[in-house]
Amino acid sequence: MNIPQELYYSREHEWVRVEGEQAFIGITDFAQEHLGDIVFVELPELEAEFAAMDEIGVIESVKAVSPMNTPVAGVIIQVNEELESAPELLNEDCYAHFICVLRMSDAADLDDLMKAEAYAAFCEEEEAK
Repeated sequence: MNIPQELYYSREHEWVRVEGEQAFIGITDFAQEHLGDIVFVELPELEAEFAAMDEIGVIESVKAVSPMNTPVAGVIIQVNEELESAPELLNEDCYAHFICVLRMSDAADLDDLMKAEAYAAFCEEEEAK
């Protein structure tokens, strides 16, 4: 399982890459692997404002429909429109294809997320269940 060191991770299997005030949000390798073949991604609306852990969209696979949450609060400033016509890109490389970008309203939200080592341990616990 691929867990890049430089990212933050949520218990709901989303990743966050921070660049200044911007938070790039996507799903983890663990998530895409367990979802199976992704067939649809509902993207959030531009300029929509969300609190940390709000549902911002939906990811549909051949196995399930899963909510997509934002691990940090902020305003949506960009969505990955490429996923509308090619949702399978998340299966091909979930870290190269973000779902959206937020302008973070509170960087302290990152304190509630896991770094790579903690997330790897969390995933091992999830697998053991």
